[in-house]
Amino acid sequence: MSIATRQGDDGTTGLLYGQRVPKDHPQIEAVGAFDELNVALGAVKPLLQPAVARDAEIAALLLAVQKNLVALMGELACAEADVARYAASKFEKIVPADLARIDAALAALEARGLRFDGWATPGANARAAAFDTARVVARRCERRLSALPAHGRSVRPELREFVNRLSDLLWLLAREAEQ
Repeated sequence: MSIATRQGDDGTTGLLYGQRVPKDHPQIEAVGAFDELNVALGAVKPLLQPAVARDAEIAALLLAVQKNLVALMGELACAEADVARYAASKFEKIVPADLARIDAALAALEARGLRFDGWATPGANARAAAFDTARVVARRCERRLSALPAHGRSVRPELREFVNRLSDLLWLLAREAEQ
């Protein structure tokens, strides 16, 4: 089986349960933005040193978030008519425990007493820049996600909460990397 199915040669792509939409459909734009975020988080990982305890914690957190992003993309990749079908499926979904993990990581970073004055100027080092890149992609994801209801696609509040908190977490991780 080839990855090149040629079904998209006409400018359409398939949603999860078979419906086809234009490749610039708002849902596809949102899924694409989250895919970019997943890649941006992956780009941070080679900058970590697994033998360092804090880096191992960050790597585990990033892996969990990447798995959440795959679940989130799956949820966004179904038509509004299939939302109930998806909800009843065995596919992974963002759940309150995922939000709690992000909240705990935020609280732990804030408890470290990170220093920052005003708005950050990214680029102090490669690791901080990678986290800031992921953060701005997360904010784009948030904008794409927030636009979906205006196009007839409902969005569970947990998804909006997850990406909003994730972008805050990435901002703090960038500030930590600067210090």
